[in-house]
Amino acid sequence: IGEQVSLKCSFKSSSPITESLTIDWTYRPLTGGQMEAIFHYQSVPYPTTVGKFKDRISWVGNVANGDASIAIQSPVVGDNGTFICSVKNPPDV
Repeated sequence: IGEQVSLKCSFKSSSPITESLTIDWTYRPLTGGQMEAIFHYQSVPYPTTVGKFKDRISWVGNVANGDASIAIQSPVVGDNGTFICSVKNPPDV
């Protein structure tokens, strides 16, 4: 609580990394409910601009190294839930 936390995500691709590579992070609260998009990456990071993670997500990954990790600033107990990292590198998914 209160300290930055990193959410690790690594990937391997049989295709070369290009600007077509996309990364999407989604979140579902521990109590269930709707999935919420909290981060998108395509050439540059696009942290969410709405919802509970607004202004708290930062990109800490490096696609050249197969790293799609993000960080959350000032986490609270209410942030508990399921975080899903999805990487697509066409034509490899």
